[in-house]
Amino acid sequence: MNGTPDIVTFGCRLNAFESEVIRDRAAGLDDAIIFNTCAVTKEAERQARQAIRKARRKRPGAEIIVTGCAAQVNADAFASMPEVDRVIGNAEKLTNAAYHSERQILVGDIMAVQETAGHLVEGFEGRTRAFVQVQQGCDHRCTFCIIPYGRGNNRSAPIGEITTQVRTLAENGYSEIVLTGVDITSYGADLPGQPSLGQMMRRLLAQVPELQRLRLSSIDCIEIDDDLMRLIETEPRLMPHFHLSLQAGDDLILKRMKRRHSRDDAIAICDTIRTRRPDVVFGADLIAGFPTETEAMFQQSLNLIDECGLTWLHVFPYSTRPGTPAALMPQVPGQIRRERAAQLRQAGEAAATRFLDGLVGATATVLVEQNSTGRTEHFAPVRSDDKLPDGSLATLRIMSREGDALRGQLNA
Repeated sequence: MNGTPDIVTFGCRLNAFESEVIRDRAAGLDDAIIFNTCAVTKEAERQARQAIRKARRKRPGAEIIVTGCAAQVNADAFASMPEVDRVIGNAEKLTNAAYHSERQILVGDIMAVQETAGHLVEGFEGRTRAFVQVQQGCDHRCTFCIIPYGRGNNRSAPIGEITTQVRTLAENGYSEIVLTGVDITSYGADLPGQPSLGQMMRRLLAQVPELQRLRLSSIDCIEIDDDLMRLIETEPRLMPHFHLSLQAGDDLILKRMKRRHSRDDAIAICDTIRTRRPDVVFGADLIAGFPTETEAMFQQSLNLIDECGLTWLHVFPYSTRPGTPAALMPQVPGQIRRERAAQLRQAGEAAATRFLDGLVGATATVLVEQNSTGRTEHFAPVRSDDKLPDGSLATLRIMSREGDALRGQLNA
């Protein structure tokens, strides 16, 4: 064996980043499969268990290690699976020692972790954009969310470490960087001087002029600081695509979720950003069937898609997480949750189709991922018949929409 474990990643962009750290930390393991799990929904855990069982059937002699958020919050359950050899916690998974320990369960108290260590990654296997962790954990306690118990409290990476990492990635040929974390708009609250996310980004872009494209992962609309707003308006290297953690469109449901924004706040921030950056496109997370949600409340979420001008939706039927306050609230029947999620997805698909149709005839700069396919500045998927090098930035004329993607060609 070559001593490089196989890594199966579930969930968010932060997990994608951490899987690259794990690849380095676990180097030397022979015939091992590491599952970096997600706990955001029960379905995510179910998929991980299914994948673990399938892997054991295909490779009966492999060592199976489970880590990530689901392993952090439910270590004993994964350790009890006959297919699993070891369970490693979210803090421990980023250390070399964890992969050479003989303990079956190596999961510490995530709430006791105080720092976000710098984990410099020089490349991302099979990717043309790179993810950089700027922040870890969350100090908020939304009533539906188990993630703080998997990730711990808010911890920010120093600006110098972020700059060093981004510069290294840019020098290694990455044209696009995605800043990621659990709650990145809380960035800096724990650092000396409390620099905001926007202040950090402004310094980063100034110190790494060779970086061509910068994106943000999901952001909280109520925490967009003045520096970030100025960057949205004036910085062409900051891509005009923002994914908002909205979750719902009804004020009472937002209050019961313990969110910090109102329906009007969400609409206002979208209007403000669109005024500052008219070509902006928004994505959003929306939960269907949160406890106590009536049909009228659900319609408020459905209407929010048009009122905020949302394009790329991540829709989740509400998932009951034991240990969260929402699990004790009156539950919406599962079938209704699924039906409402389907309606949100249908509305989102219609919005995305309208957006893609509006790009036909325009010119876009596409980050080529593989096989002459890639993403525009607005994260719209594009295919081309031209032979385009992976990792390059290609200026394409958008010729047509084909299903859920665009067809583009090099300008003559």
